[in-house]
Amino acid sequence: MAVRAVNGGSLFRSAASPPLLTFGCRFRQFSSLPFRRNSELGLRFPIFCCGNQFLGYGGGLSRSVHSIVDCVMEELTAWRSRRRIRATVKLTTSGELLEDKLVNQEIEKGLLLEFKKDSDRVLLGVAQRPDGKKNWMVYDQNGVTSSIKPQQITYIVPGVENFDHAEISKFLQKAQENLDPTLLEIAWVELLEKNASVTAEELAEMIFGSSEPLESYCAHLLLSKDEVYFTVLATKGSRTIYGPRPTGQVEELLHKKLAKDASEKELQDFVQLLVSAKAKAALAKPSKSSWMVDEKIQYKIESLEAYAIDACKSDEQRKTAGMILKAMGLTKTASSALNLLINIGYFPVHVNLDLLKLNILTDHSDEIIAAAESLLSDSSDSDEMNREDLTHLKVYAIDVDEADELDDALSATKLQDGRMKIWIHVADPTRYVEPGSMVDREALRRGTSVFLPTGTYPMFPEKLAMEGMSLKQGELCNAVSVSVILHSDGSATELLHLNLEEEAELKILSEAAALRLKWRRQQGAIDTSTLEARIKVVNPEDLEPSINLYVENQADPAMRLVSEMMILCGEVVATFGSCNNIPLPYRGQPQSNIDVSAYSHLPEGPVRSSAIVRIMRAAEIDFRKPIRHGVLGLPGYVQFTSPIRRYLDLLAHYQVKAFLRGESPPFSAGQLEGMASIVNMQVRVVRKLSASSLRYWIIEFLRRQPREKKFRALILRFIKDRIAALLLVGLQASAWVSIGSQVGDEVEVQVEEAHPRDDVLYLKEVLRN
Repeated sequence: MAVRAVNGGSLFRSAASPPLLTFGCRFRQFSSLPFRRNSELGLRFPIFCCGNQFLGYGGGLSRSVHSIVDCVMEELTAWRSRRRIRATVKLTTSGELLEDKLVNQEIEKGLLLEFKKDSDRVLLGVAQRPDGKKNWMVYDQNGVTSSIKPQQITYIVPGVENFDHAEISKFLQKAQENLDPTLLEIAWVELLEKNASVTAEELAEMIFGSSEPLESYCAHLLLSKDEVYFTVLATKGSRTIYGPRPTGQVEELLHKKLAKDASEKELQDFVQLLVSAKAKAALAKPSKSSWMVDEKIQYKIESLEAYAIDACKSDEQRKTAGMILKAMGLTKTASSALNLLINIGYFPVHVNLDLLKLNILTDHSDEIIAAAESLLSDSSDSDEMNREDLTHLKVYAIDVDEADELDDALSATKLQDGRMKIWIHVADPTRYVEPGSMVDREALRRGTSVFLPTGTYPMFPEKLAMEGMSLKQGELCNAVSVSVILHSDGSATELLHLNLEEEAELKILSEAAALRLKWRRQQGAIDTSTLEARIKVVNPEDLEPSINLYVENQADPAMRLVSEMMILCGEVVATFGSCNNIPLPYRGQPQSNIDVSAYSHLPEGPVRSSAIVRIMRAAEIDFRKPIRHGVLGLPGYVQFTSPIRRYLDLLAHYQVKAFLRGESPPFSAGQLEGMASIVNMQVRVVRKLSASSLRYWIIEFLRRQPREKKFRALILRFIKDRIAALLLVGLQASAWVSIGSQVGDEVEVQVEEAHPRDDVLYLKEVLRN
């Protein structure tokens, strides 16, 4: 049998085939030949040279113009007539019974057969021996012997006996080398005209001039993989009969195939971009913005991003990401997509996935920034006539390090009768922002500023918050000031931890804080102070960003001072609102079910606080009248001191300032309730984000510590047997502790494993000698 290459494929000739020269036409390489399009079928056929004339399918330029199909088929028909074609190659027309062709061949040892290994793989193998009543043991192309069921067999190569399994790979290679899908196009035209069906063996005889094993298997591969020209008419076991599709359907499928081929080319080009980006050094990787230049590339990279954070907007986006991962040889998982995006430099190593998953707003739009700058340029103050000059007071601002802007500050004086007068000065953002304005609506949508170890995302545009609203040292600032006189019904405490003994006003504030705490405890307040970790991450997009961690004790005198004054302000505003029937977000927390004495055996501080917090009921809000806040020990409470950071505080400012101006409050209780429901949903999301981000960076901090480093951890409670809940650098974790350790004890631990991305932290107690 001879083989001749044509257009990268092959023509098979057996000894019984006519010599190619008898076809009366001269074959040239397809790649160098012009093509003509058939207007009826919408197809393109190669033009072949016959003598000095060009022949093309579909006629047109001269009487000698014919298609290759006409040329070849005329010669083939004449040759078959001369040779009296055998019955085995007779085509089945629509009038014949298909069942006549669906006669299955019995499986015997030595047969070469194709079978489905699984849903994605089709293999070629040689039948070895029966395995039970129906199954057969098969030695496949990979050298693996396995048992297959009869229904797994997709084709039995005809004319083969005792096939040598060592020849399978060579047989497959020859078959792949000689596949030419354009031959299907030729056969389809003839079969469509005759309305005839065809088997793989018959097709082999048509296009190769032989139905020998190799030709038949090539024809089977062409038919089984074809998605355009032929469709399956009937199948029985390993036998399949195909029929030509109608012209219109073929045209439609060709268009789809072209689109699919173009899509696959785009995918391969994109994969090459990914491979190239992965191979580059960290500093040489393409920037995130470079992936957004081309629209199609942007869609693919955004599909991967959505897949990584489980936020695909459509099945198509999910399918696109899956195809990319498969083409990269990766599993179709979110972690695979994440690691790929990190490896190409699209995501930093420590990308905050929750920030992306929770759809937290970070940057302000150009429109909002422009509106904010317009507000800053307006120097008018509608409250100027009602403001009181308090510049004679000495003002102190004590705030946490995470705050870029200052919401509040304090002043204090002692009256002649010994009582203390406290001033709480709160920033006045309503000096710039009006209810319902564009900037106000954006603040409502955000609900709160977001404070993360890696940065802050403010509720208001940064320039407006910092330059306009914030209290600033040494400058004249607009504020809403709340003053209150405290009765001297308690003793004072030294202000040793602040190291500011010479500041008389701070001493007064410290005394006031101590008096307030004592009074609130008498009213049933519950102390929930604990140790809280704070982290600042410098250059978070670096491979190894700098992490600054410190633990804040909420019972520290400075912290007590600030918190007591803020609580005092909230009580005063609630009382003021109640006396004047102002709708406000009155906060409460019923704690009638808590018997604090039941926890008196626990050490005071984080251990006792942790136990109490676990059983506390959720806070409540009433918008018409104050409700008791059991944890704070107050008859009413309104958050008022952070209007730049919290939208509900801003709402309280709108309401109170309108009353002070003699106007009706801008919002009814019902309107406040509707806005508060929106804000509280967002606040819950931000709290979840803040907690997960803090935990990530604490674990990352611990991961970087030397393995031999020891940490002091506080036992909060026992979870099960000797497995204890521990408080370590402000983070709750768990570990096995030795017998004899009790709740409230400190133990030494070492970090065994720390994986921040997986939220994994394994601690091991360091046993003492």
